[in-house]
Amino acid sequence: MEIPEKKARRRLIALLTLGYAGYYLCRSNFSVTLPLLIDYLEGTGLSADEASIALGGVASAGVLAYAGGKFLSGPFNDRFGGRVGFLGGMAGSVLFTVLFALAGGLPLFSIAWIGNRLVQSGGWVGMVQICSRWLPAASYASAMAIVSQSFLFGDALIRVGLGYLLAFGAGWRLVFVISAALLLFLCLWIARELHGAPEERNLPEPPPHPENIFAAAPAAIGPGEILRGLMASPSFRIVCILSFGLTLLRETFNIWTPLYFVQAAGMEVGAAARWSAIFPFFGGLSVLAAGVLGDRVGRWGRSVVIILACIGSAGALYGLSSVSDRPDPGTAILLVALVAMTTLAAYAYLAGATAIDLGGKVGSGTASGLIDGFGYLGGILAGRGIADLATGGGWGHAFAALSLVALGCAVSGLFLSYYERGARETA
Repeated sequence: MEIPEKKARRRLIALLTLGYAGYYLCRSNFSVTLPLLIDYLEGTGLSADEASIALGGVASAGVLAYAGGKFLSGPFNDRFGGRVGFLGGMAGSVLFTVLFALAGGLPLFSIAWIGNRLVQSGGWVGMVQICSRWLPAASYASAMAIVSQSFLFGDALIRVGLGYLLAFGAGWRLVFVISAALLLFLCLWIARELHGAPEERNLPEPPPHPENIFAAAPAAIGPGEILRGLMASPSFRIVCILSFGLTLLRETFNIWTPLYFVQAAGMEVGAAARWSAIFPFFGGLSVLAAGVLGDRVGRWGRSVVIILACIGSAGALYGLSSVSDRPDPGTAILLVALVAMTTLAAYAYLAGATAIDLGGKVGSGTASGLIDGFGYLGGILAGRGIADLATGGGWGHAFAALSLVALGCAVSGLFLSYYERGARETA
């Protein structure tokens, strides 16, 4: 007979994966409708380049709000529980997505998108806090790899679905309204089913990773002590640096892939939206493989995987920079898929398994929030910064700069490997 806690964990992982995928209904809608939003703003008197840069600014402002929210949501979720943050983010995102659909220009676009990204910032952190209460340490990497499919395969399926809406003639406003309605349904259903800790189901709670930063700390410590403990760890500081670079890479492709396929590869808008799903799809495959491998090789072995993945990402990005700004669609699709497989294999460890490894039950929410927060400070550059590079020097220029970012991440991974190996030898 199946052990009840194992069955409950599997159900929990399924609920969290489905729920966090729902967040992307109200996040990927901005990316897939960018060409239509640019056309809309051209109708208000802006040029195409001016509209691209303006919307890049909106994207960057949203990422800044998301980053700021990450710093706040970590302590909040550690204090009040991940369930509150997870469901609250879904409900708030519905409201701001409806506001975006009702907006008619850049000021309201900005307010709605900033508000949406701010409330969504608590979702992943809440999910990590819930997982730290439910999951045994030996399954952190593989379990979080499955949960990560929410923003990979889930995002891919959502992009394909929204792409078909566009292909059938839906405008950007209708896409936003449908996204909000579907997320509202998910929020109400998951609110009935989700439990934040095993004790709510009268089940035992597994122990945390024995080498987490707070292993010797009392069960309840304040947010200031958690913050000081995390920032005193060299491994944690390096993980934050890695998150800065890898989030910049990930957000660039999340935001700009559909527009790149339209402008550079010559695709139609609907086709570009659907093909943009290759980034999360192939990233999802690599994250699953990296998750299974991560549980086998342990904390130090995961740092080696990060180094190799970042080197591969740099190579794929250099390949994108080397082709002309008019690559054939097949070449563009292949190289974007390679960037996804390498970049996301490294990225997925950071604010998931690594955050739980380092923060344990006491500080996993704060650890995840800080790692993601520093990451999305880098992600800010994916909006206006990449827009300026692409409009000023072409897409090849932008990808060349990103290849240097990936190489910097590989060097950071070397330092992480050094400190993780030392920690393992002294444990």
